[in-house]
Order: sequence, then C-alpha cells, then structure tokens
Amino acid sequence: MLENAFIMVFIIFAVNVVYVSLMTVRMILTLKGRTYIAAFVSMFEVVVYIVGLGLVLDNLNQIQNLIAYALGYGTGLIIGSFIEEKLALGYITVNVVSTNPDLEFTRRIREKGYGVTSWSSYGMDGDRLSMEILTPRKYELRLYQTIQEIDPKAFIISYEPKRIHGGFWVKQVRKGKLMQSKKKNRETTKKE
Repeated sequence: MLENAFIMVFIIFAVNVVYVSLMTVRMILTLKGRTYIAAFVSMFEVVVYIVGLGLVLDNLNQIQNLIAYALGYGTGLIIGSFIEEKLALGYITVNVVSTNPDLEFTRRIREKGYGVTSWSSYGMDGDRLSMEILTPRKYELRLYQTIQEIDPKAFIISYEPKRIHGGFWVKQVRKGKLMQSKKKNRETTKKE
C-alpha cells in the first residue's frame, strides 16, 4: 500500500495537516492558561509528528514527499487557526468611544448581558461617552453588531486581557446571562 506514490503523498500531507493543526491548538491552549488540556493534546501531536517525519525521512529521495510535507504544514496552519477561531477561547475587552454622550447607550449594552463600565469623556469635537466592555470571545462579533446598531460612528478598539478577577460581571457569565440573552433575541426574531 505504501509503495504507491500517490498514497504516500496523501498520507504525508494528511499527517502533517493533523500535526500542525494540533500544534496550533496546543499553543493557543497554552497561551490561554489551559495547561492540562494542552499537555493532553501534545501527546497526540508528538505521535503524529514522529509518524509523519519518519515517512518523509524514509523516503527522502522522493521530492513529491517533501512537497506534500510542506503543503501539509501550510494547510495545517490554516486549519489550526480556523479551529482556534471557532473555539474562541478566552475573553475580549472592547473600548468604545461614542459620539453620543447619552448613558442610554450603556444601559442598552448592559441589557444584552455585557459588563460595561462607562464614563464621560471629551474628544476633538466635543463630549463623548467612553465604555469598556468585557465579553467572551465567542460573543465578540455580536457585540460589534450591537454597538454599530446603536452608534454606527462609534470608535471601537479591542484587546485580550491576560487575567480577570472580581467584579459582578464574571458571576453573570458563569450564570449564562449572555447565552440567555442570545436565546431571547432569537425567539423575538422568530416571532416577528
């Protein structure tokens, strides 16, 4: 079976896709502080790596195997990044500066289940409303849409916090308030 060149190329490609995808996910898990899960993933990663590398080293005289290895590596990186994006581990902090200094903006964001700290600020063209919003990454795009609906001209910048401690909001996330808000929005949309 391994004598067939096409099958060998496919196996080397597939093994490297799996290896690099696992490596990418493991690195993200490590960066997010999920050390034990990352260690578990790394056990599979190293086995796949050794198998793939062994196949290539046993057949170094075949250039197509090296090409398959390289293509599998690149493809694995893309797939690993896609998996990480879908997992959306961790939290995101979003800073918003609204041209509308009305605190109604803050209330509407809070009603959606997000943790918001707001304050009055002053920009080049006058009064502003500044907000800091914390949300799980999986709700990031939904938050951006909500902000854009309220103020299409809002300035938005986001970053990932390293550690989160305290505050009422962490308790709300654990209780699933954001998820409940999402379900209510779907039900309201279906009724309309």
